[in-house]
Amino acid sequence: MSALKSNHASWLAKAGHDFLNIDNNLSSPHIPWDTICFHAQQAAEKLLKAFLVFHGRPLVRTHDLVALLSACVVVEPKLTTLQSDCQKLSQYAVASRYPDDLYEPSEQDARAMIEAARRVQAEILSRLS
Repeated sequence: MSALKSNHASWLAKAGHDFLNIDNNLSSPHIPWDTICFHAQQAAEKLLKAFLVFHGRPLVRTHDLVALLSACVVVEPKLTTLQSDCQKLSQYAVASRYPDDLYEPSEQDARAMIEAARRVQAEILSRLS
C-alpha cells in the first residue's frame, strides 16, 4: 500500500473527531447549534477526502463538498446520491463560524446536518472496505 493510500485512515480518524465533537456538544446543557453544523460539514469533508486519498486521487484544497463529491463521482458514480447532502452541508464550512445577523442555525438545521453527515459517512465507509 502506498503512503498516500495508507493516509486515508488519518482522514477517517479526523472525521471521527468531528463526530465526537458533535456528540460531546449534544451532551452539553447549552448546545451550540452553529458548531454542530460546522463539525457536520467538516466530518463530511474529511470523509470525501479519505475516499479520494484511498483511490489515489489528488486532493483539492477546498471546503466545497460539491466539488469534492464531483471528484469522488469520477471513481464511484453511485455517490451522486450524496449531491443534496453535500450542497446543504457546504454552506456551513465558513458561514457558521462567524456572526450573521440574518441567519443562525437552529436545532432542526443542526440535526438535519448531522443526518446528512452520517449519510455521507455510511456511503463512504461502505466503499472503503
